[in-house]
Amino acid sequence: MGQRLSGGRSCLDVPGRLLPQPPTPPPPVRRKLALVFAMICVWLYMFLYSCAGSCAAAPGLLLLGSGSRAAPAPPAPAPASNGTPPRPPFRAPPATALAADQEEPSPEAPDSPSPISSFFSGSGSKQLPQAIIIGVKKGGTRALLEFLRVHPDVRAVGAEPHFFDRSYDKGLAWYRDLMPRTLDGQITMEKTPSYFVTREAPARISAMSKATKLIVVVRDPVTRAVSDYTQTLSKRPDIPPFESLTFRNRSAGLVDASWSAIQIGLYARHLEHWLRHFPLAQMLFVSGERLVSDPAGELGRVQDFLGLKRIVGDKHFYFNKTKGFPCLKKAEGSGRPHCLGKTKGRPHPAIDGEVLRRLRDFYRPHNRKFYQMTGQDFGWD
Repeated sequence: MGQRLSGGRSCLDVPGRLLPQPPTPPPPVRRKLALVFAMICVWLYMFLYSCAGSCAAAPGLLLLGSGSRAAPAPPAPAPASNGTPPRPPFRAPPATALAADQEEPSPEAPDSPSPISSFFSGSGSKQLPQAIIIGVKKGGTRALLEFLRVHPDVRAVGAEPHFFDRSYDKGLAWYRDLMPRTLDGQITMEKTPSYFVTREAPARISAMSKATKLIVVVRDPVTRAVSDYTQTLSKRPDIPPFESLTFRNRSAGLVDASWSAIQIGLYARHLEHWLRHFPLAQMLFVSGERLVSDPAGELGRVQDFLGLKRIVGDKHFYFNKTKGFPCLKKAEGSGRPHCLGKTKGRPHPAIDGEVLRRLRDFYRPHNRKFYQMTGQDFGWD
């Protein structure tokens, strides 16, 4: 048994006997690196996405979001017994004057995205708006839109589309293409103040979506009429005086309700058309006066109505004494303070006091009917 074979080879060297094999080598390093890289990419995407919402909550940092529905917020506090909405806990500095002109920018107003929004410019999709600011002209709609656009979950068109009053024949596909891209949890908005007084607009918006939320910014109709006239006067200095346009027969005190500056202020009459297509619960009425004196309070109500977390608050505003209305400490996508343009806050011309008194008498019954319809007393009488 222990005898050696010829050639000096032992039995262990006999051909056909298997020697122990080395262990299987580990997977290639390249595969492991690819897996780690993929995990880092996923983590980075999730970090940037969460930052788009969380960064805007920091004081002074205002980022623009986009447009589908956000997670519902707690319901707004119930109105007080007099019908006036309760004031939220945050406040802006008290205003000493009303803003004369807080909407109607030039049609070329851009829809500038924030840096984070630009990063995701290729993501998301264009949606039809879930909420629309439908009016009223010279009520403060531009201010409201600019304030809302600092919310990371709001994406809005900068210019007024005028789809439901002027361009309806172009179709919903054309309208959708005007909208900014949105991510999940964001809401798409637009504002066109002339919708509120357009007879066809309620049915057209309802045909698009019966779930659309509608926001109406209203203001003392007498002050609104003077502001409307002031804007027209800046473009057409040769128009007749306000006093002569107000009356069909001044000596008899007959107000000319066909003049658009007067007609827009008949809020109850216009609201009747909207209530044929939308329940009152889908409409929010924002006070133009409180938007100036307490912007944080009114923005709190709007955010609750839209189902958004209350992010836009008192820390975002400062009161501009020169213009006489609140401005943003930092505009969306910018590190500088932002006030509405030079066309906003124009000084009103002097109007005969007797004319203003008669105009207030004319609006009083219409205002009271509007208070009853909305359940809110705006205090214009």
